[in-house]
Amino acid sequence: MAQLSPMMQQYWKIKQRHKDHLLFFRLGDFYEMFFDDAKIVSRELELTLTGKECGMKERAPMCGVPYHSCDTYIARLIKKGYKVAICEQVEDSSTAKGLVKREVIRVITPGTVIESNMLEEGTNNYLSSIYYDNKNKKYGVAFTDISTGEIHITELQKDVDNKIKNELARFSPAEIIFNSNLLNNKEIDKFIREKMGCSLEEVSEEEYSSDENVNIILRHFKKDSLSMLSMENGSVSQKALGAMLKYLYETQRHGLEGLVNLNIYSGDQYMRLDITARRNLELTQTLRTGEKKGSLLWVLDKTKTAMGKRMIRSIIEKPLINPMIINKRLNAVDELMSNSIRLSDITLALKDIFDMERLMTRIAYGSVTPRELKSLQFTIEQIPYLKQLINGFNSVFINDIYNDIDTMEDICGYISEAIADEPPAQLKDGGVIKNGFSEELDNLRDIVNNTKGVLTSVEAKEREKTGIKNLKIGFNNVFGYFIEVTKTNIDMVPQDYIRKQTLANSERYITQELKELEHTILGAKDKISVLESQIYGAVRERISEQIERVQKTANAIARLDVFVSFANTANENNYCRPNVDISGTISIKEGRHPVVEKMMGDSLFVSNDTHLDCGDNQISVITGPNMAGKSTYMRQTAIIVLMAQIGSFVPASSATIGVVDGIYTRVGASDDLASGQSTFMVEMSEVAQILKDATSKSLLILDEIGRGTSTYDGMSIARAVVEYIADRKKLGAKTLFATHYHELTELEDCISSVKNYNIAVKKKGEDIIFLRRIVRGGTDDSYGIYVSKLAGIPSEVVNRANEILANLEAGNPVTYKGNSISKSKNDSDDSQIMLLQADDSEVIKRLKETDIEKLTPIQAMVFLSQLKELI
Repeated sequence: MAQLSPMMQQYWKIKQRHKDHLLFFRLGDFYEMFFDDAKIVSRELELTLTGKECGMKERAPMCGVPYHSCDTYIARLIKKGYKVAICEQVEDSSTAKGLVKREVIRVITPGTVIESNMLEEGTNNYLSSIYYDNKNKKYGVAFTDISTGEIHITELQKDVDNKIKNELARFSPAEIIFNSNLLNNKEIDKFIREKMGCSLEEVSEEEYSSDENVNIILRHFKKDSLSMLSMENGSVSQKALGAMLKYLYETQRHGLEGLVNLNIYSGDQYMRLDITARRNLELTQTLRTGEKKGSLLWVLDKTKTAMGKRMIRSIIEKPLINPMIINKRLNAVDELMSNSIRLSDITLALKDIFDMERLMTRIAYGSVTPRELKSLQFTIEQIPYLKQLINGFNSVFINDIYNDIDTMEDICGYISEAIADEPPAQLKDGGVIKNGFSEELDNLRDIVNNTKGVLTSVEAKEREKTGIKNLKIGFNNVFGYFIEVTKTNIDMVPQDYIRKQTLANSERYITQELKELEHTILGAKDKISVLESQIYGAVRERISEQIERVQKTANAIARLDVFVSFANTANENNYCRPNVDISGTISIKEGRHPVVEKMMGDSLFVSNDTHLDCGDNQISVITGPNMAGKSTYMRQTAIIVLMAQIGSFVPASSATIGVVDGIYTRVGASDDLASGQSTFMVEMSEVAQILKDATSKSLLILDEIGRGTSTYDGMSIARAVVEYIADRKKLGAKTLFATHYHELTELEDCISSVKNYNIAVKKKGEDIIFLRRIVRGGTDDSYGIYVSKLAGIPSEVVNRANEILANLEAGNPVTYKGNSISKSKNDSDDSQIMLLQADDSEVIKRLKETDIEKLTPIQAMVFLSQLKELI
């Protein structure tokens, strides 16, 4: 440290407090990185690595980025999982004595991003705090999106490991902080690291349990006791929230005033959807490409505002299970659809609404640009008309929206008075504050814009005052501004004139007023910049005080945007209103898959009926060929149920949906070879978890259970699973069960709650046509060879397969046709392959007679050599 230059000593002192962060150190117009930070940033951003004299023999590695365009670089680093500490000059370099004072003003982490160019407008960016009580097996979980000002907290008990997985899948946080006890839960630790793909930060147990956390919560929410927030001191949720707020205050330092929307929720409010179901049903992104197009969100999202886009995603991720709330949503959508003209007007009005939530956050942080601030005014100007459009509706939820919308004329008028009509992109560009808002600023601008006129005015005043008709004001770089009087008029010079220079024919003077004017003129531009910054800051502060009003209105507009989106989607795609109740019955007439139908465009989608209940139609066993549409049909049923429970109309001619408490899926083949799990092991693990988690009120979508093992094993497992689900004392869940084991159709005769269905197929000569229609009854043919033909298998292979199939079905032996391979006389004809043939060969005899444990290493090697010779 002693060898370093003063500036580098300052750098190192700050760096020691931010060892885990990349330190962006402000030097003039650049943020500079040094030493290891420079090497990392240079490598990750492909920047040139240079060096700087630092007081030691070797130059310090260095790289930098312009401060005015740093967001792009920081965004790339955050995306790679790094955390960036912003170290700013906190005093004016022109007035600083010695080294300019610098401090870290903010730490940017993946979960604390607020910059618009680092965020997707339609997606929340959550930071999560998890506290695990390993003694009592409880979780406290908090989620916050500081860019929108929302906080969600809950406590998880009973079967907590599965519940925490579901919550994390629901919110998909960008960053998680957690207590050290969580590391002892190997299953959850592995899940978070392998499945969530987010930044992780371990926080000590002391940090979570500190009494200071309680004080932070009370100060933040301005409450006298935790009971006023419906929280208990020492509860796992209180610890999770307290640690999260402390983390935010340590990293953000300021601007957290907008975090006021505290939502204490119970996981039982929402349908259970595990990460597998979310993936298989492709709710917000496709399974194969991870894109929005092709997902349910892609179909339903016709929102016009960024707030609406985030809310509709959240609603899809959290289907409700309370029929009363669901029907209130449906009433709102229904009423909007019934008022088509007003629906169209509301849709158009929503297009002019900017992202008020994130704008207010940037206002609170002090990072809002003049144009962004002006866009808030433009948005507020649209709100009175928007509110007028929804006046007079009867539905409860639209009335709630109407009452929650604040037209905020005072905020709009204040911005209009303060900010120029067409402000520049950045404050430093000047011209941000409107003329007439500040008299002092207007005077300075007059001086800069009319310097010649001001001097002429002063000159005229001095002539009149002194009576010297040829008095004039001049300027040079040595003396600045001066008054010049010819020698013939020296006797008329007032006593307050101060002589500065004598020339051959004249004298030059200054006055106190002229010196002050000179100082004003020469410093006016700098003063304008400083004063504009001060006024802008004051305007921003005054608006930030209204953050709760703006956020409440933004939330109301987001809700309206979602209902309007549901209404427009239903109108466009001919959806019907579902009857949502607690009957336990799922009855869908002419149901369609909303995504597949949309992707098909003008092609006709074949609709199908579905009927499931808790009685004789509890389980539908669906047989039929692959590629015929079994998976599409089952997914469509699950998606229609989910759409109904988020309050959307559904793609069917009619639908009655008895709410389900969870949707569980086992669809498609996948493996996890990295952790040693085959396709079959993954399948069995998922089935085991479904049978453990599902209840009699759940909906199960099971596709081809047991296909990853031998025929008899797989069929046995599949039948046992159906029998277990059908037993109402064990499970009794409504189930769609697709299988290629035709033998399972026998279950209809054994179990009253099982019904057989199949995909209708029409034969035409040697070809088949998939009719995509689900009909009653089982099928006795898998049509697998026909499917292989459709897939492009060579005709020679297809023909040979048909010959082999005919022999097998007739019970005849299959003989080999060809010359390249011959069957050994010793080859067994058994269909079941054994690891060792059960005969009394010499090898087996020797193995039986030998006590392996008593062999020395040398004896073992000799024994193996003998066995090899025998073989």
